[in-house]
Parts: sequence; C-alpha cells; structure tokens
Amino acid sequence: MPNQDAFLEYIKSGYTFKGEHFKLGCAMLNGEVVAGADVFLPLKTLNRHGLIAGATGTGKTKTLQVIAEGLSDASVPVLLMDIKGDLSGIATAGSDNPKIAERYQKIGGSWSAAAYPSELLSLSQEKGVRLRATVSEFGPILLSKILELNDTQAGLVAMLFKYCDDNKLPLLDLKDFKKVLQFAGDEGKAALEKDYGKISTTSTGTILRKVIELEQQGAALFFGEKSFEVDDLMRISDDGRGIISILRVNDIQDRPKLFSTFMLSLLAELYATLPEEGDLDKPKLVMFIDEAHLIFNEASDALLKQIDTIIKLIRSKGVGIFFCTQNPMDVPPSVLGQLGLKVQHALRAFTANDRKTIKQTAENYPLSDFYKTDELLTQIGIGEALITCLNEKGVPTPLAATMLVSPRSRMDVLTPAEIDGLVNNSKLVKKYGQEIDSESAYEILTAKLQEAAEKTAATEAAPKSSGKQKQEKGVLEQVMDSSVARQVGRTAANIITRSLLGALGLGGKSSKSKSWF
Repeated sequence: MPNQDAFLEYIKSGYTFKGEHFKLGCAMLNGEVVAGADVFLPLKTLNRHGLIAGATGTGKTKTLQVIAEGLSDASVPVLLMDIKGDLSGIATAGSDNPKIAERYQKIGGSWSAAAYPSELLSLSQEKGVRLRATVSEFGPILLSKILELNDTQAGLVAMLFKYCDDNKLPLLDLKDFKKVLQFAGDEGKAALEKDYGKISTTSTGTILRKVIELEQQGAALFFGEKSFEVDDLMRISDDGRGIISILRVNDIQDRPKLFSTFMLSLLAELYATLPEEGDLDKPKLVMFIDEAHLIFNEASDALLKQIDTIIKLIRSKGVGIFFCTQNPMDVPPSVLGQLGLKVQHALRAFTANDRKTIKQTAENYPLSDFYKTDELLTQIGIGEALITCLNEKGVPTPLAATMLVSPRSRMDVLTPAEIDGLVNNSKLVKKYGQEIDSESAYEILTAKLQEAAEKTAATEAAPKSSGKQKQEKGVLEQVMDSSVARQVGRTAANIITRSLLGALGLGGKSSKSKSWF
C-alpha cells in the first residue's frame, strides 16, 4: 500500500509554483482524495498548449470550462470553439447543488457562482459577432491551401493576385475572385498572358469549381467586409477579467471546408500579427478547440500541416492552443508531442482497439510509483482525471489522479432570451454587424467590359471613314484606363509578408496592420 504521507509530499513538491497559478482540483490515492494534495496549473506554461481527452460523458467539457474560468480570472482572454453548442452557459452564473457541496467537502475550498464576461461569435447567420476576411487579405497562399490546389493551379492564383495588386482591383469577396478567374480564362486571357505568363483554361475552370464548392459550404458569408480584427479577441473586461469569446460552430460536421478556412486564416493571422514575446508570466490568449477529432478527421491536409507548424511556433507569441477530444490518439503524434498540459478523463475498454488505445495513452504519461496508469484510466469517475503539466522550468509535473473543481458558471446553454440580451449589449456586434459591399473587382470589371462592348458595337455601326482609323484599345487596356487607376479600394496583403510566411507555409497580413489579415 503506497504511503499517503509520501504521496502528499510528492504532489506538493510537484505542484508548488512561484508565479501565478490556479487550483484545478485535489489529488487522489486509491480512489480517495488526499487532503492538502492540491493540483494547480501555472499560468507561465499554459502557452505550451494542452490536451483534454476522455470518453463521452466523463466531464471533458466541464474541465474545459473550469480552465477557461481560471484563465479569465487571471486576466487572460480566451477563445472557445463551441462545436457542440454547449459552452455558452459560461456567460451566466451557475447554481449550487448538493453534488457540488459534497465535492468541495472532499477537495477543500469553497464554491461560489459567477458569470464570466463573454462574447458570442459566428461564421454564419447565427446571432453574434460576424467574423469575416477579404479575399485579398486572405492571400494566394492560404487560398490555394484551402482549395487544395496543385502547384500549377496555385501559381495561377498567385499570378491573378499580383495582377489585381498591380491594377488596383480589390478582391473583397468570392464573387470578385470568380469574376477575375472568368476574365483570365476568356476576355483578358491573351493580354494577361503577354504580361504575366501562360494561362491554362483547364486550370481556371478547375479553380472555379473548387471556389463554388467552398461557396456551397457557406464560405461566401466568411469572405467580405468588414474584416475582423484579431485584437478584438484579446480584450480585458472592466473588472479586469479576460473576455471569453465563444465561437458557435455547431454545424461544422456538414461544413468542414468553412471551418478549415476560418482556422487557417485565424492561425496565420495570429502568427503574422503578434510580436515575439518569449516566455511571458502568462499567455496573451488561449484557444480551446472542443471536439477536436472533427478537425483532425475532416480537415484538409493544408489545415493539418498548418496546425502542426503553428503549434511549434506560436507559443513564442504568447498563444496557447488546447484540444478537447474523445480519444487522445485522434491527435497526430507530431501535434501530441507538443502539448505540455494533459488532462485525461476515463476511457472505455469495450473492444481490443480500446484496450490498445488505453495502453498507448498510458505510455504518454510520466511513470508513477503510486499508480498503475493503464488500469486507472478505466476506473476514474466523472469529474476526475489524470493530470500532468509543465512546471515553470518546463519539466513535466508528477502524474496526479485528480478530483476536479466545479465550474462556477452555468453548466448548460443560454436560453434564446439570454443570447438576445448578450448580443444586444455587445459593442462588437454593432461594429461588425453591417455587411459592406464596396466597389471592387467584380463591379469594376463588369462595368468596363460592358463599356468596351458598347464601344465596339458603336464602332461597327458607324460609317467607315476614308482616313486612317485610330486603333481601338484592347479589352485589357480599356479595363485598366486612367479612371480605374483612380479607384479607391483595398489591395492584397503585403507582398513581403506573404513571401516570408510562405516559406513557412503560413500567411497573413503585415504585423503593422490591424485587420483580420
């Protein structure tokens, strides 16, 4: 029988931190809570990313909620990807019940209800702050990745972006990009080839079909103005707590490309915009991706590679990324190896594959003289988990079977009336609520092509002169005449930034810019 005093000292020495920290629970031995064996999370290493895993119904989402609350209390902004639609309750106070009282009698401390400063975000027509980015800001590298283009097709996309940059044709939404594609494959093909290189009609057709596929998953709602500014994800409330932004994407199962588009843009933007910070005392932003297996199972190769790259680089920007999933093996090994905090709820051993997963999972945790990890993984109860994190020196803490604290906010969703109240009081909803349709490539090209057609028709109908006819301008020259050069519009993202980040497979705007890219 393991010595309880030795265990208590083992946990205390492993989970004592000098910097800011918050309590996650109390460690257990032989299924019983050991008084005083408190398990804390140090804020200093929460930019080293993390994993919350476990079978359905074991309490993963509530653990996510607890960590998000602790971060907010420490003035760290949080972004929650609410894929199941059950995280909105964090915006209102919870209610006491006998089970909470019983839990706190065991783990010590006291519980009090609390609502957290929250903002609802949306990629669709759902209520909340609309997230958008323009095609120009998205850039040719990321657009080619999300469309899963080959090198030839990606080169054509880069050429069209350069053409639009050179000729003051803003690419704001998908209809702009489609119009330029159609122009390059038809009326403007000869003229573009003269200055920019060979254009394959087959390639333009293939790219157009992929853009239409993206539109069918709702991406037309994402591309456009007004672009969302990532600084609005990193706000502090008037009472000093970090604001928790809740992105409701509960229809992601049917729209994987839309979510991939958003994730690619967000990760690239955060990396491109935020300065290098080194090791901060606490993160600048922590992102939680609930039901992360949906991303890894459904996402494009571009997104998977992007996540792998970002995980390795973005911690130096002060950003932590946490994945919440049912099976820890859902996370690719290259990503799993980068996750400093691991919270493992119970796993089920119904099949041979389940037993294999349990064995592999146990091997990912530090060895312990107090636990048989593979057996414990099937025995821990709801609201309990195996925990290890990185201490302030970057060394893994001892494995601790932990009875977790309870969320202080509501462990359920907001009512429609509560959602309306939150949205109506939001400054960001008003800031981003109006959809803007500025004059851009679609309108400019359409108007100039129509003008060219009218001039051609008038010339053909006029009587022929005995003098030498003045040569008519070509279609491209008419489109690019001086009136177009005076158009005021937005252009594509900074070329130097694209080139530098392109070498890393990333994209985004210049760090001097404040828009979504």
